[in-house]
Amino acid sequence: MLVICILRRAFFLSCVSASISGDTGVIHVLESEADLEWPLSKGPNPPYMVLLESSLFTKSIMMKMKNASSRVAGVVVVPKTSPREFSPHTTCPNENTGVYTETYDSNLAHCNQTVWNPRGNGLSYEEFDFPVFSLKEDNETEVIKQCYFDHNRVVNGSGPQYPLCAMQLFSHMFAVTDTATCMRRSNIDFSSSPVMVCDPLGGYNVWAFIRPYNSTAFGHKENESVVIAAARLDSRAFFLQDSTGAEGSVSGFVTLLAAAQALRQATQEAPPTRNILFAFFHGEVFDYIGSSRMVYNMKNNKFVIDLDNVHSILEIGQVGVRSGSNLFLHSDPVSRRNNTVDDEVTNLVNNLHSSTAGLNFSFVESGFSQPLPPSSFQRFLRARAIPGIVLADHQTAFNNRYYESFYDNAAHLNLTYPSNLSPEEQLEFVTDTAKSLTEVATAVARALFKQAGGNDSQVNNINADPKTVTQMLYGFLVRSNNSWFQAVMAPELKDVLQPNPPQYYVGVAKSSHQANALTYLVQYLLANLTGTATNLTQSQCKKPDELPNESTYVYSYLWVQGMVPPNSTQRESFCVRTAVRRVMAVSPAFDLGDYVSKEYSTWTESQRKFIKARIFLVASRDLEMMTLGVGVAVLFTSLLVTYFVSTKADVLFSAVREPANAAY
Repeated sequence: MLVICILRRAFFLSCVSASISGDTGVIHVLESEADLEWPLSKGPNPPYMVLLESSLFTKSIMMKMKNASSRVAGVVVVPKTSPREFSPHTTCPNENTGVYTETYDSNLAHCNQTVWNPRGNGLSYEEFDFPVFSLKEDNETEVIKQCYFDHNRVVNGSGPQYPLCAMQLFSHMFAVTDTATCMRRSNIDFSSSPVMVCDPLGGYNVWAFIRPYNSTAFGHKENESVVIAAARLDSRAFFLQDSTGAEGSVSGFVTLLAAAQALRQATQEAPPTRNILFAFFHGEVFDYIGSSRMVYNMKNNKFVIDLDNVHSILEIGQVGVRSGSNLFLHSDPVSRRNNTVDDEVTNLVNNLHSSTAGLNFSFVESGFSQPLPPSSFQRFLRARAIPGIVLADHQTAFNNRYYESFYDNAAHLNLTYPSNLSPEEQLEFVTDTAKSLTEVATAVARALFKQAGGNDSQVNNINADPKTVTQMLYGFLVRSNNSWFQAVMAPELKDVLQPNPPQYYVGVAKSSHQANALTYLVQYLLANLTGTATNLTQSQCKKPDELPNESTYVYSYLWVQGMVPPNSTQRESFCVRTAVRRVMAVSPAFDLGDYVSKEYSTWTESQRKFIKARIFLVASRDLEMMTLGVGVAVLFTSLLVTYFVSTKADVLFSAVREPANAAY
């Protein structure tokens, strides 16, 4: 796995770009930080290809190698045990695109009051002149290490003898300078097949109303008031494709999915006076791509409601790592200076407090003067003062010790299973983490129902399902290819399910209406948890507009595989009628052509050639020079011989003529 070049408006970030012909270096296995002296100064055979385990993958070591990059050809990281803490993100995530600017409130800008991610070392925002790979295959790691021990290991301070074991990494990136330059070059069309240098980051948002609107009727809805329940989907890590985001994103959106399911029956039996919009935003790690797109669409009458229809917002943040029995309610102190906003925030807080009756935790308000943590809600506040709460397990700094790193995984959420269980038994095993998040989902669902004006008599009947939560946690953090995920997916999408978690990096925006695995999973799960199973056939499900009382303007129709009944090999497939929609989430900056925008995200990803690596033995410099000298000598000798033969050809190759009158 390679670190990929990503850029934004002013500069390269998290970029590693090898030369076109690849980078080659003598392998050195780093066993401690003290071993750096050999590749960085003492070693007689630079440049070196440094192999290190994840415990040594620190900001300190990486910066030392960056500062001596002429002696480092590349770095290969082998993930092993998790350190006590590690966050390669910044201390103030998304600080330049949230609501807290110098004009909004200078005292709250740039995390002046609360440093949310104090463990952040900013490693993901460094540019390196050499490639950095993550190597997961144990067999490949052992081959490289054995080659090093056989040929390269330093013994008693003396250098190894030739031949030496070397590695070559191929990972050339096409991007240059910054997003503005990169996009300008991509848009220059010199031929019928222009070369794309970089692509905008982006994916798809997933959303659904409990009472759907006509999806083609955009703009303001008279006499309609909507409560938005939001969570983010994506995560990132230093190695982007290794992003898992167990605490960072999964704990939040799994809780919201479970809350949506818990609300299904209550909202059908006793519909609340206000509508509820479940919104799952993609690309939030990269300056709020998904929420920026929704707000932009609302402001420009490109969404089914506008900002004036939004009554309030409840966002589910990081809720999987509680340090006690409390979860914290964060609100914006600036907008609450408006009495109307403050009254509605107070009402939402009261609804949340009362929703924990009978549960094993409590909601506690964070300090009134404290700003919001990094959240999608901030993008809505940039457009309009809207009442809202962000729910999180931290009062000030994140509890997440691995924020935006590949260690924020299932183990970080203590998602463990008895060793004697099969994969299917693990899928059904209700973990303590699942029980905890189920209670949070129950409280969220009840509070949303109250906030939407629902009947209090229905509240105690709203309960999230721990089995659903444990299945989602298993599918999103352990193994997406399981029987439940198979059942809720479309037959043509079965290949997105893998024997590992889906990828949480948002990736590049695709114009072919293809989403990534994570988006499809959330879309189909939300559809199955909130939709209705119909009796439509597969052909009718594909063309429901041909039937009376069915409309694709109001609903989506998804044909799913269904479960395999006992004693059968055939799935019981069916059609789901749902209000769930999937819409493109790309920063408005790329629609506007404003590649240096300070308002919207301008992240892009570099195009790249093939990625591969190889190891081989390399001879000494003296032997190489001797071989070259012999080769040159042979060449000149061959030229002289060829010249001599050519000039004397008439003598050397002449034929003796026989007399004309010869007789036989």
